[in-house]
Amino acid sequence: MFETLKNAFKVKEIRKKIFITLLILLVYRIGCYIPVPGLDSALFSDAVTNNNFLNLMNSVTGGALSSGTLFALGIGPYINASIIMQLLCVGIPALERLSKQGEDGKKKISQYTRYLTLLLAIVQAIGIIINFGSQQNAIKSEYFFDQQWLAYVFMVIVYTAGASITMWLGERITEYGVGNGISMIIFIGIVSSAGTAIINKVSSAFGATFDFDPILQVIIFCALTVIIFTLIVTVDLAERRIPVQYAKQVKGRKMYGGQSTVIPIKISGSGVMPLIFAFAIISFPDLIMGLFWPDSGSYKWYQANISGSGGTLSWLYVIILCLLIFAFSFFYAQLQFNPEDISKSIQQNGGFIPGIRPGKPTADYLKKISNRITLFGAIFLSLVAFVPSFVVSFFASQDLVNVFSTTGILIVVSVALEFDKQLQSQLMMKNYKGFLK
Repeated sequence: MFETLKNAFKVKEIRKKIFITLLILLVYRIGCYIPVPGLDSALFSDAVTNNNFLNLMNSVTGGALSSGTLFALGIGPYINASIIMQLLCVGIPALERLSKQGEDGKKKISQYTRYLTLLLAIVQAIGIIINFGSQQNAIKSEYFFDQQWLAYVFMVIVYTAGASITMWLGERITEYGVGNGISMIIFIGIVSSAGTAIINKVSSAFGATFDFDPILQVIIFCALTVIIFTLIVTVDLAERRIPVQYAKQVKGRKMYGGQSTVIPIKISGSGVMPLIFAFAIISFPDLIMGLFWPDSGSYKWYQANISGSGGTLSWLYVIILCLLIFAFSFFYAQLQFNPEDISKSIQQNGGFIPGIRPGKPTADYLKKISNRITLFGAIFLSLVAFVPSFVVSFFASQDLVNVFSTTGILIVVSVALEFDKQLQSQLMMKNYKGFLK
């Protein structure tokens, strides 16, 4: 990857795109530190930290949510809108037809996603501000002529605008920069949270008396991070290649076909999506009860046994999360890989899998292979969901464990690999252009 970056900086066009990407990410990080008038950030931070789901959202935004700054909602509303649109494109025939209409259909779906992002941002801002404002007294109405409703309206407008600006910045990275802008914003948020936690940990060693334990924990943490990242990258790049042979066909005076190719099926083809779905479903009741019934017995029981809060993982939480990961892994695999369609496409182009008859036997064979790989991928995601936290908590403190979130690990790895592939493809295109000239 470092060699790819070195070669990319030698090309003027790619170097310009990299600088544009860095500049937009810098603008985003500056927005994460712009305070909102009338908000007591200390009280707001306590309210966010005590909620498991909001604490996860805070790590993705790079600490902007707990600080209550302009970009407190981050890119979360856009991610939720994108997931909802993906599910609607499968369940609603009109949207499914629209998604298959090429570039025009994709533009319309992108526009619908923006509208849905705006709606979700308004709903999310209202829910967080009203409940935290009333429970924690974090919003000061004296700045708004002692009108509480005016303060709430102002906060909702500001946070909705911040989410819209964040979405716009992500789309500008995709258009003018390198890689997927939304992924890059999530990536920089997680890396910023990790960097802040590590700096705070190291600075805690230099107090009245020097304490080497925090530095030792950071060293062990970084070493374990490199090892676990290496294992995740190895599995993320692994794939099963199914050979396909195309028969020779004579059309007129020309001969077509007679070539061999492969169908690559990635082990972790669904990426981080099953984990995001699973954590969202488990954390949603925790969020609702924490906002509306924070002192109820059911909320305390849910936190202790199901939500995974407090640094201890119960067996009930482990079992439910694993079942959800398996269910969403197979669900997402069916959305991405359709054995019947691939079998028809192979047969129509005069191809076949060696040793397998064309038609239904080919579809059954592809389905069996896909199910096996999806099962292995689900087991891998389930291990990643718990093993890193257990390993790091054994050697490090709780604040470093919070940084080493499961979703954060996979997102960082996936975005880094995607960024590397984008640079390689653009370098290859530049080489082709130079060769043609």
